[in-house]
Amino acid sequence: MMSAKNKAVDSLTGGIEYLFKKYKVDYLKGHGKITGPNGVNVALTEGGSQDVETKNILIATGSEVTPLPPVPVDNAGKKIVDSTGALDLTEVPEKMTVIGGGVIGLEMGSVWRRLGSEVTVVEFLDRLIPGTDSEVAKKFQTICKKQGMKFKLGTKVMGAEVKDGKVHLAVENVKKGTADEIVSDVCLVSIGRRPFTQGLGLEDVGIETDRLGRVVVDSHFQTKVPSIWAIGDAIDGPMLAHKAEEEGIACVESLAGFAGHVNYDAIPGVIYTFPEVATVGKSEDELKEEGTEYNVGNFPFSANSRARAVDQSDGFVKILSCKTTDRILGCHIIGPNAGEMIAEAVLGMEYGASSEDIARTCHAHPTLSEAFKEACMATYDQPIHF
Repeated sequence: MMSAKNKAVDSLTGGIEYLFKKYKVDYLKGHGKITGPNGVNVALTEGGSQDVETKNILIATGSEVTPLPPVPVDNAGKKIVDSTGALDLTEVPEKMTVIGGGVIGLEMGSVWRRLGSEVTVVEFLDRLIPGTDSEVAKKFQTICKKQGMKFKLGTKVMGAEVKDGKVHLAVENVKKGTADEIVSDVCLVSIGRRPFTQGLGLEDVGIETDRLGRVVVDSHFQTKVPSIWAIGDAIDGPMLAHKAEEEGIACVESLAGFAGHVNYDAIPGVIYTFPEVATVGKSEDELKEEGTEYNVGNFPFSANSRARAVDQSDGFVKILSCKTTDRILGCHIIGPNAGEMIAEAVLGMEYGASSEDIARTCHAHPTLSEAFKEACMATYDQPIHF
């Protein structure tokens, strides 16, 4: 399995180098530091350094794992690891503790649980995947529990120690203040990511960052220095590769004199667990908080013929639309191939579709996408198969 993973990574990264060569893009491997409005110094990976003079500079340095001081990561030791280390374990641990009930922690925990590990997720908040529609989050936790994952919500991590080949994690109940200890073979620290903006020389050239270290830009991705721009995880917004890709295209189009634009209301998010979770737009919690009147439709995969045929019928499709116009405001899917299915919702929202528009569009049978159609039918009227 690890061999297949490494082969895929090598193939994909090698593909980027091929595209650079195909389109005559010069590139340097190393750590870059901005030396002025039009200058970058690169400490080369192979040794030495090189200065580059350019008309514009685009900061696209991405993000790095957020450290948890009481639990220092040591990927080489393979006991307390981050997401990178979790992808490089040489054997399946009997027990694994995951610190963080967000996207990355649940993805990694889901993988190792399916490989046979006894997985316990420790989360400071009283719920999983904060920011996700609460109905989806609750259903997801129920499915994960059914798969054998354990959860300690509302729990604070106090410290960790490796003794006799085991990780001893000291935790405390947030409300009660009672102490406890979790012992496992591997502990995964996955409390989030932070922008990789340190050591880039930003402060030396007057580029502003916010309290989280994100580069401050205007609506066209331009910093206070007119020739320096920034996109992706290095700026505000969800830390998603496809969001960064859209921003990169929009930013370069602006540099070329065109009108680059990103619709942040139609950026999908996917959690690659089993089953998958995919969302786009507003959650029901957000609409309630805003005071927006809405309609909601829900269709379970247990009533979808394709899902039942392949024995993957956990989950549902949930559609939220404006009560007045029926324009789709959000879509939330938990179930098989959710990451692929969400594209229909994104496309519909990008073009201002109503739930009735999609409900009246023919979908092939038998397919999982029929659940999306039926959820839209449930939103503006009622489904016919549930």
